[in-house]
Amino acid sequence: MDDEVIEVETMTIACDGGGELGHPNVYLHIDEDSHDIVCPYCSRKFVLKEGADVSAGH
Repeated sequence: MDDEVIEVETMTIACDGGGELGHPNVYLHIDEDSHDIVCPYCSRKFVLKEGADVSAGH
């Protein structure tokens, strides 16, 4: 799979790899300093969408 980039609006993301041959569901947490995280299973990169209001998140 290509290194897919997905914009998100929350700091915590669930990734299952997508498609029929995905991977176990994992929860990833975006670091406040980096604003992105890469899934260790499928290499999808999740990027916090610019302007996302995450101040009330856990």
